[in-house]
Amino acid sequence: MIKQVRYILAILIFGTGLIASAQEMPKVWDLKACIAYAKEKNININNLKLSAGVAEQSLIAAKAATLPNLTGSASQALTNYKTGLQNSTGVGLNSDLVLYNGSYLKNDIKSKNLSYQVANLSVSAAENDVTISITQAYLNVLLAKENITYLQDLMNTSKAQVDRATAQLKFGTIAKKDLLQLQATYASDKYTLVTAENTLQQNILTLKQLLQIPTSTPFEVNTVDTVSNVNIVDNLNTAQEKALSIRPEVKAGELSVQLQSVELEKAKSTLKPTLSLDGALHTGYNSVNSGNFGYQFNNGFYQNVGLTLAIPIFDRKVTRTNVAKANIGIEQARLSLLDTKTTLTQSIERAYINVKNANSQYEAAKEQFVYTGEALRISNAALAQGTNNIVENLQQKNLYVQAMQAFVQAKYTANLYTKIYNFYIGEPITN
Repeated sequence: MIKQVRYILAILIFGTGLIASAQEMPKVWDLKACIAYAKEKNININNLKLSAGVAEQSLIAAKAATLPNLTGSASQALTNYKTGLQNSTGVGLNSDLVLYNGSYLKNDIKSKNLSYQVANLSVSAAENDVTISITQAYLNVLLAKENITYLQDLMNTSKAQVDRATAQLKFGTIAKKDLLQLQATYASDKYTLVTAENTLQQNILTLKQLLQIPTSTPFEVNTVDTVSNVNIVDNLNTAQEKALSIRPEVKAGELSVQLQSVELEKAKSTLKPTLSLDGALHTGYNSVNSGNFGYQFNNGFYQNVGLTLAIPIFDRKVTRTNVAKANIGIEQARLSLLDTKTTLTQSIERAYINVKNANSQYEAAKEQFVYTGEALRISNAALAQGTNNIVENLQQKNLYVQAMQAFVQAKYTANLYTKIYNFYIGEPITN
């Protein structure tokens, strides 16, 4: 019965957790909601947060190491001598406090504090990476949705042309081959639309996987087009300088160099003597001594206080090797920091070039899209009036489709690259 109750409770708790998780998810996802959800739920980010929690506990322990400890003891023993059994009882309190140890404890606190800061910066860096990945995936979804909108309009136009041509065929005002050509075009447009819808589903799946949402969970992306031209905030040199001063991976690298320098000081401090203050309270009872239990506990109570000086003489080269390792660690941290800065500046320069090219392509594609769209409108009107042939109309339509796809791609590419470039220098991505 108890097992059944536990089982039912477990199901209720699990079910409640699922309901709570479902309630936390928005019904319609925009970019801001996606980024916020990923920062909160991403497994890698949460693992890094737990690592930061471990680092925090290590810092707390390092600070507590400067405090005196207190240990209580109690003993009960029977000893068999030739004269008979001897019963002894003892209780006591012991404490010690490190007064000087070559600043080891002080440097250990610095080391643990730096490690805690580095762990938190690793969380921020991971959140930045996830933000960029989510932004790219989300814009790919919007790109696919906008592409479908244009293709749906093209398919509707093709269907209207087929319907018109079918009616004209009955009156003999259009050739059969022209109708077949229009029907083939309509079928091709339907195929293209289905392909685009499949691309949309694939892009939504990619976004859900980045958000780590189960594939069976309903997922709807905001249909409102929030993509607009985003201006570049800073030029390349200014952006690189600003990024080097604010990016968490750079700050983490700088703190890692400091951390290794503190580790070197810790290693050196073990060569110095350690001075500690010791104290104890103790009393006890022995069956062979005169006096009852209470008398012996009272009469045998003593207090002890003293200083202990430990001087290292030979430690089998442990300190020497630790110092050498710490020096190597400093050089490794410096090289890692240099690599981080180099990689970051190169990424920003690449993003800057991408932004410039993408914005130029967007302006050209936009102009081409406007012109081909107007040309197709005129061609469709002429075809409906019988003053244009089907071949020329299809050629104009193909030009429009190419221009449309180039425009939509350029629009989202320019927006993405500009967002990424500005994000490097601290501009948040919100929509």
